[in-house]
Amino acid sequence: MEEQKSSVKTANIGDWVQVNKGEAKGQKGKVVVLRENSVIIEYGLNEKKDEPLMTVVNHRNYKLI
Repeated sequence: MEEQKSSVKTANIGDWVQVNKGEAKGQKGKVVVLRENSVIIEYGLNEKKDEPLMTVVNHRNYKLI
């Protein structure tokens, strides 16, 4: 069985991306975790809890900046 190569250029840990789709559309963030089908980005800080704001984004729903 042949493995299909995706035409989507994926980000690496530490890269900055902009979300194109979903609840966080327009947000820019830094990639902190790389998965097979998605990345987890950190895009801000929750000042009340002093925790980073993070979201999961599919590789098709962001672009490298």
